[in-house]
Amino acid sequence: MKSVLYAGTAIAALASAPAFAGGHLQFAPGDGDFSWDSYNEWAASAPDLSGQTVTITGPWLQPEDGVFRSVIAYFADATGAEVVYTGSDSFEQQIVIDAEAGAAPNVAVFPQPGLAADMASRGLLSPLPDGMGDFVAANYGAGQSWVDLGTFPDKDGSDQLYGFYYNVNVKSLVWYVPENFEDAEYDVPETMEELRALTEQIVADGDTPWCIGLGSGAATGWPATDWVEDIMLRTQPADVYDAWTTNEMPFNDERVVAAIEEFGWFVGDDAKVAGGAGAVATTDFRDSPKGLFSSPPQCYMHRQASFVPAFFPEDIEFGEDVDFFYFPSYESKDLGNPVLGGGTLLTITDPSDATDEFMKFLQLPLAHEVFGAQSGFLTPLKSVNPATYLNDALRGQAEILVNATTFRFDGSDLMPGGVGAGTFWTGMVDFAGGKDAQAVADEIQSSWDALK
Repeated sequence: MKSVLYAGTAIAALASAPAFAGGHLQFAPGDGDFSWDSYNEWAASAPDLSGQTVTITGPWLQPEDGVFRSVIAYFADATGAEVVYTGSDSFEQQIVIDAEAGAAPNVAVFPQPGLAADMASRGLLSPLPDGMGDFVAANYGAGQSWVDLGTFPDKDGSDQLYGFYYNVNVKSLVWYVPENFEDAEYDVPETMEELRALTEQIVADGDTPWCIGLGSGAATGWPATDWVEDIMLRTQPADVYDAWTTNEMPFNDERVVAAIEEFGWFVGDDAKVAGGAGAVATTDFRDSPKGLFSSPPQCYMHRQASFVPAFFPEDIEFGEDVDFFYFPSYESKDLGNPVLGGGTLLTITDPSDATDEFMKFLQLPLAHEVFGAQSGFLTPLKSVNPATYLNDALRGQAEILVNATTFRFDGSDLMPGGVGAGTFWTGMVDFAGGKDAQAVADEIQSSWDALK
């Protein structure tokens, strides 16, 4: 066995493609499964931008910075423009300093929307070119969600589309070992009702359905917030989720309390979780998935985001030794297929004609495929050819993204730090330890009130 989760098979047909260096194209035009036709059509009508420069700043460092440069090389090749990307490990501080000084790059890559929204409200961002909102709504999975997530009030309070999402991640995943399911004759659940029934069936068979760990040093508790956020998206409409993350709806609203209690259905029973309910708060989240791979298995399922394979044992082969399925929605709720995650957004901080053309280039499948063929990149762009993704794990997550009906960011990241990275975390630890859900929600709301 060998690990192929995030460092494995590249596209065989491109194994001999020239490496990117100094602006050379990573993949020869016409090779592989890339969407060359749409790229060639755009390039044939693209303006001559020779002598113009597009500057881009973001948080990507090695190796992602090199991969992104291999993407922008195709824009430079078609237009004659020079495109310069500069990565920074202090991007959030530097972009504000540069923008306030009138020295901002043309494009800024934000790792999440909060700072971008703040800069837009101060007049430090420029709206995206006309038509990009319509493009995203029509061509992204859960398209309107991405328009909403990239729309912020300007300095006059009017909503404008500022953010184009590029390179996102998925949290709504349940990991499992196919062989264990096959041996026990369990089917992958397609609805939340089926997931609950499977949980009960595993218990009835004398086994343990879940591995769950909330430990994370000073950040202990955050894995439980992801559970609650996913459940909120599956029990309430997206606008209710939005109201919750801004406190327009109080944290101790009965709908939030019900979501916490639903998490408790999974975590509060000794028979449902490896080590018993009392071990959940003290088990490190990095150790909790290991129970999937023990013999006999300590558990059958583990809900965690796309990064969790980093903590799997070595020599795990995706699709054989481990796989995932979508954390399902309730068939009875009729709320579609919501997905929880995060992502980077590109914004315009210094507009120019060349910058507008670059944003049009980013609408091409090729602009996403070149990144996805080399790195752990995901996009909700429906026209991307799945065959170009680096591996099967990414292809499966991309399928979840493009089939999503709603996408929302991690709620705790959208809340004030003292709540989202404070009392929400500690409150979930208290709840896992047996504290009443209403009491926990009341205390979290009190902490939010104290910030006002």
